[in-house]
Amino acid sequence: MDASGELAALLRAWRERLAPAEAGLTAHTARRTAGLRREEVAVLAGVSVDYVVRLEQGRAAAPSAQVCAALARALRLSDTEQEHLFRLAGHAMEGGRISRLVPASVRRLVERTGERPVAVFDAMWDLLLWNPLWAALMGDFSALREADRNLLWLHFTSDSDCHIHGPGSPEALDASFVADLRRSAGRYPDDPRLHRLVERLSARSEPFRALWRRPEVAEHGPTVKRITHSEVGLLELDCDILRTHRGDLRIVTYSAEPGSPSDSKLALLAAIGTQRLRAGSAD
Repeated sequence: MDASGELAALLRAWRERLAPAEAGLTAHTARRTAGLRREEVAVLAGVSVDYVVRLEQGRAAAPSAQVCAALARALRLSDTEQEHLFRLAGHAMEGGRISRLVPASVRRLVERTGERPVAVFDAMWDLLLWNPLWAALMGDFSALREADRNLLWLHFTSDSDCHIHGPGSPEALDASFVADLRRSAGRYPDDPRLHRLVERLSARSEPFRALWRRPEVAEHGPTVKRITHSEVGLLELDCDILRTHRGDLRIVTYSAEPGSPSDSKLALLAAIGTQRLRAGSAD
């Protein structure tokens, strides 16, 4: 059996073994077979039903790394199963390439943390996983192209609903991001996606291009961030960054001082989700 055939067979088996309740769904009608329906997998993974059908029939091209991560999350794959899925889809991580695998334990951490914004990034700051409050604060990343779901791309091109500022000068935050990306470029010299990101940013942003010419290498660490949100205004939040040994992931979480104006704004965002606030709605 070739890779596409094995991938198709495994996707069917993984779907059929997962009960709706395990995926957070409620089964309202009787089912002919156990497991999830293709339509349910499509909704959970954020892809079309037709694409799921073609994958299970071995008629689709190998899914992207982003789609693999979404399928692994939807199907509740173990770390070993997720690694095998990526390998069958042509995204093996050997040879100096960045891992996009999110361990099951990290997925659970994000899914069960609802009181503060949490997101998971890979070593080049591509966004892999986030909770609803992160989307409410930072914007709906699911609407972006996969190539644009990158923290540095959004920061340097301003293609975002909110803007991040560090405790010091804007230039210091810019330099910290770029120095961290250079660190990853040294660790993963053969990753083509990282090379494409640098090329795109260099073509689009003069500040990035100037900073990339500098030899600075550093790790972007936790600090206080001031975030200007298009609806609720300025929030001052503690930004903590946890790094995993396996996969070199960055787990980023924001929190506010209890009782502060920023804490109230986070609570408001949690209540309204991604709905837009309307000025003068009481009229």
